[in-house]
Amino acid sequence: MDREHVKGAADKAKGAIKEGAGKLSGDKDMETEGKLDKAKGSTHNAAGDMKDAVRDAADAIKK
Repeated sequence: MDREHVKGAADKAKGAIKEGAGKLSGDKDMETEGKLDKAKGSTHNAAGDMKDAVRDAADAIKK
């Protein structure tokens, strides 16, 4: 697991907490922040997946 995947997991967890807290308290701004954090986490995960794919392709070429 590289740094992008770790950032993604952390942002998704933080977003889920904020979104849940926003729903419970009726705070639409906090709920929206949570959704944005979760989307940011997904973006970090996608970037990590791309890095993994490039690394795997480079390793395959070396063999």
